[in-house]
Amino acid sequence: MADSFTDLFDRKIDRLSKQLDEVTSTKSKYNKPQDDPRLWYPATDKAGNGAAIIRFLPEAKGEDVPFVRVFSHSFQGSTGLWYIENCLTTIGKTDPVAEMNSQLWNSGEEANKEIARKQKRKLSFYANIYVVKDPANPENEGTVRLFKFGKKIMDKVNDKANPTYEDDAKVDVFDLVKGANFRMVIRTVDKWRNYDKSEFAPVSPLFVNKEGKPAKNKMAVIWAKQYPLKEFDGPDQFKTYDTLKTQLNRVLGLSDKVADDDVPFEVDDAVVTESDDTSVVVDTEDDSMKFFDDLARE
Repeated sequence: MADSFTDLFDRKIDRLSKQLDEVTSTKSKYNKPQDDPRLWYPATDKAGNGAAIIRFLPEAKGEDVPFVRVFSHSFQGSTGLWYIENCLTTIGKTDPVAEMNSQLWNSGEEANKEIARKQKRKLSFYANIYVVKDPANPENEGTVRLFKFGKKIMDKVNDKANPTYEDDAKVDVFDLVKGANFRMVIRTVDKWRNYDKSEFAPVSPLFVNKEGKPAKNKMAVIWAKQYPLKEFDGPDQFKTYDTLKTQLNRVLGLSDKVADDDVPFEVDDAVVTESDDTSVVVDTEDDSMKFFDDLARE
């Protein structure tokens, strides 16, 4: 846990490697962020192309990890209503949609598997970033923001922490001194956002002073501006199993009883448009939370 700015300089690269061990096993896609002014979202031109440079930041004060992951569901039922909710498997609890999907998948019937695919979990990550360059919106440059991203970008983070070849140095891209800027290149391929050409720059401090040494005082100011990530995967961000079950039944037309405060969404398709960087997971088995348990003990 980072309790002070100086704690950040005692981190070891192997720690990040362990943190990333279990985030490479799921497939990919991406939800647009909610209307949260803290969130940064890379803009694209009319052709769907764009570019920016960002720096992933270390864990905020009082937190153990520099990123969090959240599973969610977003699908339209036969009633025309939408089910858009965080999935309880994020915090290691049984979720009614995940439960239903497992039953459908295990039935062995292709029609049921197709329903499970439609109701699949989506995987997103949240991290603090420093916006180095944002040509489309230069007013964002020099600000600390939250960034919601999917597994394709996380895979690039993992590739730096766990390189394929032994003679390649491991890089903790969240490190303020020994990390690296992320050169984001966005292309639209078959109507989906594609980040394949994105890459990390060579290792360098976020800031350097006139002598070319890490400007730790300036970095400390940036670190102090980071947002806590606990709010995204905290227990209060998830409805109870019973509440979610009631909403699910309503969306699927299995029940007409629902509390006024829990009416499922009636939204336009554009609200849930996805790009190519939100991971997709079919719930064929319960999700293990061992990854985050191990992370907290590091």
